[in-house]
Amino acid sequence: KNIKVIATETRPIQQGSRLTAFELKHDGIDVSLIPDTAVGYTMANGLVNGVVVGADRILRTGYVFNKIGTYQVATMAKQHNIPFYVAAPLSTFDLKSNPENVVIEQRKASEVTGIGDTKTAPDGIAVINPAFDMTPPELISGIITENGIAKPPFEKSIRQLFAAN
Repeated sequence: KNIKVIATETRPIQQGSRLTAFELKHDGIDVSLIPDTAVGYTMANGLVNGVVVGADRILRTGYVFNKIGTYQVATMAKQHNIPFYVAAPLSTFDLKSNPENVVIEQRKASEVTGIGDTKTAPDGIAVINPAFDMTPPELISGIITENGIAKPPFEKSIRQLFAAN
């Protein structure tokens, strides 16, 4: 199958350009790199026909916690009727927590106020720099695991994935 991937840079520490794009290119997969802020542009211009993201944590209800920006991508995908999938191993699932119990790590302000050693923001400015965000289940088409694909309603289909284990 002819697969083309558009990878986002994944600011602030560039995991998309340093890791994702590198690995895809290394494996011979056609990959293009875009700024995080170009997701809407690529979708609106018909350059995307499906989205697959990873996850750092998935709750039993289908809420997904992943790198910051995932929620924006899911929202844009919904707006443009593009299927949005999460791919993660079963070890990523947290079957006990509720969304309100998950604490989002805040990263260093310096990751946003400068580039390398060069400051770009005024002194004393407040910074909000979350490492992760939460994507609600209604934006997710399916969750791909080693035991199959969970589909909405997620609470039931996630339970079935674990029953197959």
